[in-house]
Amino acid sequence: MTERKPTGVSFETWVERQIRQAQERGAFTGLPGAGEPLRIDPEKTAYDWALDKARREGVETAEMLPPGLRLRRERDELPQRAARLASEAAVRALAEDYDDRVQAFWRRPQESRWAPVPGLADVEALVEGWRRDRPPPPPPQPAPEPPAARRRWWHRRRA
Repeated sequence: MTERKPTGVSFETWVERQIRQAQERGAFTGLPGAGEPLRIDPEKTAYDWALDKARREGVETAEMLPPGLRLRRERDELPQRAARLASEAAVRALAEDYDDRVQAFWRRPQESRWAPVPGLADVEALVEGWRRDRPPPPPPQPAPEPPAARRRWWHRRRA
């Protein structure tokens, strides 16, 4: 842990002193890649680098989006999420939960007036799409006929 920068010393002088002391301790000797040029792809931007780094670290890239864009992306993915649900009530609950979070987002002050504003989900259209994409329910099986009543032995003797 480095000590705090003393007052009256410029940052440049203080940083240079920290680097010189680390070199004297040998902190930079034997590092992997020492003496080799940096592997930088001139085609890649800082955005590409950040995406690659997030993927290497196992971070979902959608989590890097600002809240408004994250909600818009979630709205676009609602039909795929709804297709995995088993009941209409679950689909409605999914859409209503999303709408509640969007309305909470609308009530919060935004960092910028150009921040993206997500829209509400169309619950009925989502449910209708879920119904349309579901396989038709199997036809009801006819109830098995009850076995014929057996005649009792005393009824047979009378005949």
